[in-house]
Amino acid sequence: MRIDKVLANMGFGTRKEVKKLLKSGVVRVDGSSIKDAKTHVNPDEQEITVHGEFVEYREFIYIMMNKPQGLISATEDASDMTVIDILQPEDQIFEPFPVGRLDKDTEGLLLITNDGKLTHQLLSPKKGVGKRYYAVIDGEVTEKDQDAFQKGVTLDDGYKTKPAELEILESGATSEIELVITEGKFHQVKRMFESVDKRVTFLKRLSMAGLELDDDLELGEYRELNDKEIEFLYNVGQEKAEDS
Repeated sequence: MRIDKVLANMGFGTRKEVKKLLKSGVVRVDGSSIKDAKTHVNPDEQEITVHGEFVEYREFIYIMMNKPQGLISATEDASDMTVIDILQPEDQIFEPFPVGRLDKDTEGLLLITNDGKLTHQLLSPKKGVGKRYYAVIDGEVTEKDQDAFQKGVTLDDGYKTKPAELEILESGATSEIELVITEGKFHQVKRMFESVDKRVTFLKRLSMAGLELDDDLELGEYRELNDKEIEFLYNVGQEKAEDS
């Protein structure tokens, strides 16, 4: 990889700024000064320093966010703030993107990464990765609804959903439920309940692919996944791929 790309990816500025940095002679690779931006290096095997400080290069970033309401699950939007907008600059440098989407008025677990391979494994319809939600429902949720969800319900556009696991936590004029789905159709949870004449008034994602939302994360907070969590997600994706 070109040295200017390595340094730009690690937050040392734009390509133009990095070139000026290189020309100043403060960048060294294995002890030798490097001034040519086109010089190719192996950041995994060679020691790179800037002003004598070691540069620890990494290609990917993996983030768990407790998404608040009001943010768009996108990398950019002309009128609304996105989940990327609230990341720190040192995290935005990696140009990450949301793994799937949560509606603007939905909160909870959102994974953000720049690892396209893992994203594909988790989002591919063929993989059937589960996503668990907590919801407050306007209307009495019954065993009849559970049976309907288990068989798959027909949405307003005629699409029949895959079987979903509906757990009733509290049933009444206002009900509380947890729901596991393996798809990600537009407004799917809301539309599923609309198909049985009920309305979602609050929605929160609790887990994805078996990875639970960290209880310590307040709304709008995020943290990087640890190595164990990253490995877990990759294993889930591979297992689903083999099953399919």
